[in-house]
Amino acid sequence: MNVDLSIASLIWNASLPVQFVLLLLLAASIASWTVIIEKGRMLKQSMAAADDFESRFWSGGDLAPMYRDIAAGSGARIGMAGIFESGFREFGRLKPELALSSDQILEGARRSMRVSQMREVDRLENNLAFLATVGSTSPYVGLFGTVWGIMNTFFALGSVQSATVALVAPGIAEALIATAMGLFAAIPAVIAFNHFADKVGRLEVRFDAFMEEFSAILQRHAAQREGASE
Repeated sequence: MNVDLSIASLIWNASLPVQFVLLLLLAASIASWTVIIEKGRMLKQSMAAADDFESRFWSGGDLAPMYRDIAAGSGARIGMAGIFESGFREFGRLKPELALSSDQILEGARRSMRVSQMREVDRLENNLAFLATVGSTSPYVGLFGTVWGIMNTFFALGSVQSATVALVAPGIAEALIATAMGLFAAIPAVIAFNHFADKVGRLEVRFDAFMEEFSAILQRHAAQREGASE
């Protein structure tokens, strides 16, 4: 007796719960790969934008024209550029207020930069939780399909007098396909999540470092303002 153990045949002849599990895992895999490709592109652009902005910022040029370019839309208002734009804008708004001390002006600018940074980090972290969920739950979903397939096999064995490999093989193979599909969906999601989380963490550190360095520059400008007003 010949038994067709091709993957397509096993999936087609699988029980409805196992087919549902396989369909669910396939959808999760497609969705996770969509997120992986999009997130990889986004983080690559963010890294390049941070490199370009830092190169321009530390070139020694005047910061006012840079701010006007970014505020006018000729420069990207995300990442470090967005943090710089929000801090410089708030500093320029508070600087003419003679009733405010330099510390108050600086704190206002830092608060504005912090809000911009939080929004940027939230944008970068978007959908990372989905990858973590797929990576952590897919093996268990596949295991459910495996248990169901093996359970059906044992039920089938209970109604026959002698068990043969030809009788047992389809059910076991069906169960193992569910396990393999769970791993197929989970492994790329886990690898991508760890890789992207590391990149987001590195960008966040760079944002923090830039905020401290830019705050030092603004502090010097605020001190010059107080010295000129005395």
